Amino acid sequence: MITIKDLFKLVGIIIISACAVFVCALFLNYNIDLRGIEPQITEQTQTLYGALVTTGKVVSAVSGGCLLITSIIMLAFYIKHYIDSHRRQLGILKALGYSNMRISRGFWVFGLSVFVGTGIGFAGAFCLMPTFYSARNDEGYLPMFTPEFHLELFAALVIIPTVFFALLSIFYAHIKMKMPVLELLKGNTVPKIGHVKSGDGLPCLKDMKRATVRGRKSLVFFIGFAVFCYSAMVQMSLGMNKLADEIISLMTIMIGVVLAFTTLFIAVTTIVSSNAVSVSVMRVFGYSTRECSSAVLNGYRPAALVGFVLGTVYQYFLLRIAVNVLFKDVENVPEFDFNVSALVIAAVSFVIIYEAVMYFCSWKISKISVKEIMMDRE
Repeated sequence: MITIKDLFKLVGIIIISACAVFVCALFLNYNIDLRGIEPQITEQTQTLYGALVTTGKVVSAVSGGCLLITSIIMLAFYIKHYIDSHRRQLGILKALGYSNMRISRGFWVFGLSVFVGTGIGFAGAFCLMPTFYSARNDEGYLPMFTPEFHLELFAALVIIPTVFFALLSIFYAHIKMKMPVLELLKGNTVPKIGHVKSGDGLPCLKDMKRATVRGRKSLVFFIGFAVFCYSAMVQMSLGMNKLADEIISLMTIMIGVVLAFTTLFIAVTTIVSSNAVSVSVMRVFGYSTRECSSAVLNGYRPAALVGFVLGTVYQYFLLRIAVNVLFKDVENVPEFDFNVSALVIAAVSFVIIYEAVMYFCSWKISKISVKEIMMDRE
């Protein structure tokens, strides 16, 4: 039932889990090795040592925890999307006597995406560790030490998440499979797009916009989170140039951009595909491609705006806490103020990127074939 093509769609989970493990592996492995030289730490470097350990814990907890929650939500979204698009096949299996658990057990393969992503992230982090270690001690305040491989860290960041997500996939699929056989055999139903009133038809478009957002609440989260990541990471990397080395700044902006592009692209392309039937019906009634695109895509713009604002607030307070709390006892730490230029750069680049993605999705909407959609519904 679950083919390689279906697993290929899980590229978003692979990228997100790779980013999460990449960050956590770098900082946690550094902390473990750093504790190995604790007996060599002098009183003069004790404050710096404590700040580095605390930074590693905070960065790992914040980034790893946030990305873990995102991966769980995205995995649940993919499983639900798979079940919704394969209702007839799953209904036939249940009609033939297959139990819910027997069908659900096959969903363990969704955990393979986590294994691939965490493996890539761990390997990438281990390759960067020598440079990362050297950059964090470029002033020579601490004794030099080299990265060591820690099996327990590999198990915690790769093996355990893979098993956890495999079991989670089975459990969630089992819950979603608890529906009558006849309901599964009916397949997807054509969504309602509202009632056309006399006049210029605008009430129908507004109703379509609201129905699109209400029917795909998980996509609202993905779009908001994508913009949140971009806003926070870009502004953070530009605002922390005096607080951190170039590697950490570059790593921050790369992770933010990758996460933003991945989640945003997956979200908007899913919006287009899931509303293909509604768009085809609107096209039959004479609505233009621009009107269809507006009805399907514009309802998510408020979520993008909220995500950008939250990302701006988040990065400011995170850096403020880092300066005033984590490094309060460290000498020569520069003052931190809100970076207006970073906000402008992030805002302008965000608008350009977001509108480019929206234009691409509008082009995808224009390519929807009414004939193919209607034949697929038969």
